[in-house]
Amino acid sequence: MKDKHGLLSGPIDQTLKNMTIPMVFGLVAILAFNLVDTFFISLLGTEALAAVSFTFPITFAVNCITMGIGVGISTGVARLLGRSAQIDAARLSGHGLMLAVILVIAASALGLATINPLFRMLGAHENLLPLIHDYMSVWYLTIPLLVIPMAGNSAIRATGDTKTPAKIMIVAGFINGLLDPLLIFGLGPIPALGVKGAAIASAISWAGALVCSLYVLIKREKLLAWPSPTKIAQDWRDILAIGTPAALSNALNPISGAILMAMLAAQGTAAVAAYGAAQRVESLLLIVMMALTSALTPLMAQNFGANNPTRSFEALFRAMRFSILFQFIVFLAMVPLSVPIAAIFSQEPAVQNKLWHYLIVVPVSYGMQGVMMMLVSALNAMKKPVHAFIMNLIRLFVLLLPMAWLGSLIDGTEGMFIGIAVANGITGISAYLYAVTLRKQMKLEPLNH
Repeated sequence: MKDKHGLLSGPIDQTLKNMTIPMVFGLVAILAFNLVDTFFISLLGTEALAAVSFTFPITFAVNCITMGIGVGISTGVARLLGRSAQIDAARLSGHGLMLAVILVIAASALGLATINPLFRMLGAHENLLPLIHDYMSVWYLTIPLLVIPMAGNSAIRATGDTKTPAKIMIVAGFINGLLDPLLIFGLGPIPALGVKGAAIASAISWAGALVCSLYVLIKREKLLAWPSPTKIAQDWRDILAIGTPAALSNALNPISGAILMAMLAAQGTAAVAAYGAAQRVESLLLIVMMALTSALTPLMAQNFGANNPTRSFEALFRAMRFSILFQFIVFLAMVPLSVPIAAIFSQEPAVQNKLWHYLIVVPVSYGMQGVMMMLVSALNAMKKPVHAFIMNLIRLFVLLLPMAWLGSLIDGTEGMFIGIAVANGITGISAYLYAVTLRKQMKLEPLNH
């Protein structure tokens, strides 16, 4: 296989940079996609915004399936490409897309049949159920359209190409932004569809992304082959062996977030509001780390496939060192910016004060959090997804939540934020030491493809 993106032979720093920067733009497009949806829906009123807010846990849970399968596809395809097994990579990619579509259709069918009881269980009031039904009935029917671009982009990234998936995400976001006001509020012959219009706009944007993704997979990358009846069961097992723990690991974050929010609720409304705003800022402050993890997995996996673990680990440790340095610079920038940012998100002095405290305390630990994120990517590339799941479980439920609770006992909301920062620090140090151990083990053991 020609190493056109330099994953096997190019300078590691430059290769990671070339892969990470486009992913940053792609992730910004996804954030913008969600913000645009939220903005236009908010113009419909509080009830519409509340109804769609209730859907977030369910839509995230269904998307976790595709994200998990995407990790399985990306790792498997990258390892095969590292061995120059293009035909096998195309077969695995095709089987992975089939699996993702089948699982999401099954989840959607179940969801479609249980909209009202499920959202009642989540605490939605009766007056919100018609709005939730309008949105989710369209979402469940059309979410399979998103599966192929999500999983397909994972296969494209496995080649080392992150520019194309980023462009596909930007195109989808642009289509959604154009259609949202037209379908939500109506224009001329187009009726005002309210929250249902938002769901339809998303579906059309997903269809656009699907067409782009399939074209690249089939025509350019030659990474989509007809199903092979004799190989499909084994490929599905291989993908699920990585994808299932990866999906569960993704699901841990909103669960721990909900528990943390419940703990904050005991501190008062201002604490909840401050934390909610802090999460929006945090998603931007960590966006480079999220992009870097998407670049690191295929680079490491291809080199493991090419029987070059030394280069894989060199990339891991360079990414970890970059994480610490970059996020420290971000923290230094946040010190003077924390007061004006807090003022943007709230007019309430109590909320501003707590948000300012979060932005001063927690970002100092983001470098260590980034080290853990790099380790999780490395473990998936090494086909150790259960280890990645356990590490994330320990980070959230053994360190972060207990230390946040302990901090709240000592110093209320501010103590919770300090507890989060300390937990991130311990996590990062542990992750680095574990990575050192893994590198030593890899030198002693024969490489398992």
